[in-house]
Amino acid sequence: MARSWTRAVTGRRRAVVVTGASGGVGRAAAVAFAARGDRVALLARGREGLAAAAEEVRRVGGEALVVPVDVADARAVEDAAQQVADAFGRIDVWVNNAFTGVFARFTDIAPDEFRRVTEVTYLGCVFGTRAALRHMQPANHGTIVQVGSALAYRGIPLQSAYCGAKHAIQGFNESLRCELMHERSRVRTTMVQLPAMNTPQFDWVLNRMPGRARPVAPVYQPEVAARAIVHAAGHARRREYWVGGSTVATLIANAVAPGLLDRYLARTGFDAQQDERDKARHDGAGNLWTPADGPHGHDFGAHGRFDAESQPISAEEWFSRNRARIGAGLLAGGLGAAVAVEALRRRG
Repeated sequence: MARSWTRAVTGRRRAVVVTGASGGVGRAAAVAFAARGDRVALLARGREGLAAAAEEVRRVGGEALVVPVDVADARAVEDAAQQVADAFGRIDVWVNNAFTGVFARFTDIAPDEFRRVTEVTYLGCVFGTRAALRHMQPANHGTIVQVGSALAYRGIPLQSAYCGAKHAIQGFNESLRCELMHERSRVRTTMVQLPAMNTPQFDWVLNRMPGRARPVAPVYQPEVAARAIVHAAGHARRREYWVGGSTVATLIANAVAPGLLDRYLARTGFDAQQDERDKARHDGAGNLWTPADGPHGHDFGAHGRFDAESQPISAEEWFSRNRARIGAGLLAGGLGAAVAVEALRRRG
């Protein structure tokens, strides 16, 4: 059913690029696209993770193209896009998902570390978007999905570099979207704002806090994000999608009472993001400079260590994907009720 849906909409299997595809949300999204019958190019640094991700894509019946690349290198991203276009004939969907981070107070982050997070998370998105547009604009066709976060609107303590990069992506994407609309382009861009996810990033991140890094509850499985990303790729007229009740609550609270949220996060944000019973290791730089799933590492998969507490579904994400159907159902129900009332009135 999923594959026939894709082919009915597009008339052919889509050519999809996912950055950060070796683990976490990118890995889950790549598999979800493949399960719909799409051909998927997997872009990331970690060769062990990429090889395992490609195997998962093939296992669900998809076609995988592995392209090792550091998204902070603009020329390398351009070359990767050309490699995908040569192999698949075109690029229909490009998902910017790659990121890295430093878990520390701002004053404990070195300038080169802050720059690296910005280059991978923000400029990697910019470079990926530019590479995608080089192939999409001549064809006047394609969709770019920016994988964002509630932290694109709301900064939190201990993640200043990551929050700054996600805020930057938000502004960049809004600007690009307006330009594409002005040009009446059929190339679409949309953004998916995610909640805390159960991914390996909390074991990869460079951590200078006493406790081991963890996501702020509630935590969602990466497949929740993957479903939202796949849906957004097929329904990109909508400017953005919010996934998870915590994302909705955070963005609304930040719009209504940002000062109150500042004080709340100042009081709770440090403890909520680390487990001081589980002491952090401080013997490396995480995956900041070299991939944790590279030649000297191992495959981490899509899931982190929080399976026991992670939610496999999101009511908000389901409603977002099905709001047209729900609206039609409510309309039909309302019309039916009106008809029944009118019939009773005439009988009476």
